[in-house]
Amino acid sequence: MIAFNRTRGEILGDRVPRAGTFLSRLRGLLGRCPLAEGEGLWIAPCRCVHTFGMSYPIDVLFLDEAGIVLGLYPDLPPARVTRYFPKAAGALELPAGVILRTNTARGDLVEF
Repeated sequence: MIAFNRTRGEILGDRVPRAGTFLSRLRGLLGRCPLAEGEGLWIAPCRCVHTFGMSYPIDVLFLDEAGIVLGLYPDLPPARVTRYFPKAAGALELPAGVILRTNTARGDLVEF
């Protein structure tokens, strides 16, 4: 899928699969090479993520059911945990730097 920030008119990723099963959500990006430009992972449902076991930073956006950005973590380093977002429908994991490059902010609308 394509993740598009409608508010900013920016493509966040054009190769973004959905991790929707228990096992795919559990695995997330663990054991994978760093994300290339345009890649990402939409984890749904998801209200919190961690980067334990990862060797590279990522950007993370938490979106509600309507696609509104509830929270964001630019350059989340390895061995960290985000806060819990009770109203999040999912988490969009992207290569580090995408949030800054696209000026994505809380309240933006992201569409798939």
